[in-house]
Amino acid sequence: MFRFKQFTIHQNKTGMKVGTDGVLLGAWANVSSATTILDIGTGTGLIALMLAQRNSSAIIDAIEIDKNAYEQAIENVQNSPWASRINIIHSNFSTFKQEAQSQYSLIVSNPPYFSSSLQSPDTQRTTARHTKELAHQDLLEGSLRLATADGVLSVILPYVEGNVFIALAANAGLFCNRKTNVATRNGSSTKRLLLEFSRAQKKLQETTLYIRGFEENSFTDRYKELTKEFYLNF
Repeated sequence: MFRFKQFTIHQNKTGMKVGTDGVLLGAWANVSSATTILDIGTGTGLIALMLAQRNSSAIIDAIEIDKNAYEQAIENVQNSPWASRINIIHSNFSTFKQEAQSQYSLIVSNPPYFSSSLQSPDTQRTTARHTKELAHQDLLEGSLRLATADGVLSVILPYVEGNVFIALAANAGLFCNRKTNVATRNGSSTKRLLLEFSRAQKKLQETTLYIRGFEENSFTDRYKELTKEFYLNF
């Protein structure tokens, strides 16, 4: 169980637990003008819940392929203040993108990113981390189909995979307009990329976020500012 300031995540049924990647995306994605949101691969429901906390009116659909994670997400949403605005859907993305009747002003995903590395014997963890069930090309094509004309797609990926994703997106007709390089400490190499895409190509807004400060077990002011509405100790 993981407690945040306004909600609690139960995670005993899921292969992937609450992690920094999900929290970063949930805190970073631009929800200011979103009216409809789609969370692809919601897992425990973490990102959907974070976005509901940050936007007081948006309707959120959150899809999850794993049955146990789907049931856990329902539990977490039902125990939250925003159960009336979050719909948890048990589906794979390929089926959902063909059958969906709605379009979304914001699409978010903390997608799988391992395509050829050794797979875990834990099938839930493998599904969550490997692209077998959610190829990046499918994610892009589906996002183009499901996003409103001015809608955006926001994802978090490791550095190498993120740069490949930027190129794939451009070929598909989605352009990276906002990018945050995430590093563990000042001076260390970029580990993750927070990326925002839209159909319109604009001047790239690029920043760098360091998570930890110079002192042992300390966090940077910028990281604390980004996540202070969620973590109990900030």
